[in-house]
Amino acid sequence: MAIDEYSDDELDFIKSTDKNPSNILPEKLTLTSRLQFSCHPGVSCFTACCHNIKIILTPYDILILRKRLGIPAHEFVTEYTEPTYLEKTDMPGVQIKLVGEKNGCPFVTPEGCTVYSDRPSACRYYPVGMADFHEGGTNDAAEEKFFFLVKEPHCKGHEEPKHWTIGEWRADQGVDLRDEMNKEWLRLVMRRKSFGLQATLSEAAKRMFFMASTDLDTFRKFIFESSFLDTYEIDPATLAKIKEDDVELMLFSFKYLANTLFGAPGLAVKEEKLKSKISEIRKRQDEAVQKAEQEYEELKAERDRMLREREAKDA
Repeated sequence: MAIDEYSDDELDFIKSTDKNPSNILPEKLTLTSRLQFSCHPGVSCFTACCHNIKIILTPYDILILRKRLGIPAHEFVTEYTEPTYLEKTDMPGVQIKLVGEKNGCPFVTPEGCTVYSDRPSACRYYPVGMADFHEGGTNDAAEEKFFFLVKEPHCKGHEEPKHWTIGEWRADQGVDLRDEMNKEWLRLVMRRKSFGLQATLSEAAKRMFFMASTDLDTFRKFIFESSFLDTYEIDPATLAKIKEDDVELMLFSFKYLANTLFGAPGLAVKEEKLKSKISEIRKRQDEAVQKAEQEYEELKAERDRMLREREAKDA
């Protein structure tokens, strides 16, 4: 499909994925489209793509990398990342903190990537990008996926003789699992992006999104050591999973964020908590009405007093 057949939204998405959109070939690709590409230590540009690059980390990337390094999430985020905003939104995230004179990924050496089997999702996709569109960012809308090829001048991998289909390349790179792990989180970002910046997130919402996206240990404490379980109905099977399984906890966090940020279904507030909240709201409303009535009576009394004074002067 030629470049003039992309919609405006598709072009905007593509342009947001690369600092130089001219590197993106003007053709929509499918899983059966052909690709000529290979990357290995024998390619002259080996590891060049690991420098001067913005690598956004998803929650699953952080989970896998910090387990690989054997350190807590907060330590990984502090040591290896720096803050950023996601997809032209006000949603806070992190990107790999580049180091050294060559401004490179901290995990890359001249011999290659030291965390290759656990490398971030963005590294796995290159040079095949994917767009996944849901109208308004919702989960139940019609889905459209297509792929596109990024071909940067410095990359000699495209000159290698290896041929694949897009599907074969993605399977070789382990992309399908990453797509499954990342999709609900990415949909949160795309849903937020669809709202535009005219409606900003509160600071509390930003903190919650950042915490749930980057630090599952703290998010688990939030669930089990705060009033969370007094507020929400969580079935025992789910509680058992998220108490021990980090992946289940991560997927639960996406559901929680969708519910609290966008009102998506999936979490139910306990009946007694809901009644208490309704009672509290009604009490505040009653107090507001009483205050308004009191102020009205005070104003009326003041008006009557001023009328009496005026009548006394005129007498």
